[in-house]
Amino acid sequence: MSSILAEDNDLVVDENTALNQDVQRYWTRRAAEYSHINATELANAKRARWLKKIMEYAPDAPVLRVLDIGTGPGFFAVTLALAGHRVTAVDMTEAMLAEARANATHYGVHVDFVSADVHAMPLADNQFDLIVTRNVTWNLAEPLRAYREWHRLLAPGGRLLNFDANWYLQLFDESSRLGYLDDRANARYLGLDDHYVNTDTSAMEAIARQLPLSREHRPEWDTQALLQCGYHKIMLDTRVGDTLWDETEKVNYASTPMFMVCAEK
Repeated sequence: MSSILAEDNDLVVDENTALNQDVQRYWTRRAAEYSHINATELANAKRARWLKKIMEYAPDAPVLRVLDIGTGPGFFAVTLALAGHRVTAVDMTEAMLAEARANATHYGVHVDFVSADVHAMPLADNQFDLIVTRNVTWNLAEPLRAYREWHRLLAPGGRLLNFDANWYLQLFDESSRLGYLDDRANARYLGLDDHYVNTDTSAMEAIARQLPLSREHRPEWDTQALLQCGYHKIMLDTRVGDTLWDETEKVNYASTPMFMVCAEK
């Protein structure tokens, strides 16, 4: 029996490795485009809005030890470094880290960039006051494992702020699919850019069909998972996009509202 279980576990590991590689290749292709979006956010009023929201939930300290997980082109990392905090930023996609380093250099801030799988990072226990992440957990092959890993890295009393949405739930849920189609129609009717038009939707949908969180209703799933991982206080904001998204985003993602989960160790 034990050998059969070992073979099954090896198969799961192989499948997750392949899935992580698919995700990595996808975001490698989109790194330059995504960096352009982040550069625009860093240069406009969004940066101040995001910083204000983060600091509403961050631990009370003049200088925070911050970990930005799945930093992408570095929006959170640069924003928090500009505010005077000590920032470490992790991503598994080298193309994204290259864009993030360029953005940090442009703004003249120091960020410790680390190339690593966010499920298992080469960082010491209990060293961060604040972990921030945006649109990352839905990409993960093993989100529960990731939440445990992030718990390990937080100092006692530290907080995780996760901004995400029910991305690609429309592949598995009929009401979500109808809402998604309404969003596309409303964007066209209002003459707004459809954020899905210039995205390789077919490639992302193929990946999303394999990702566990595509099928879950969130943040309900996250709340239970975080408690299971040992976080003792959970706070939710299911309408955080009302203050952080611009009007085009609100139309594009009306059926997929952004939520924020704040979890304290």
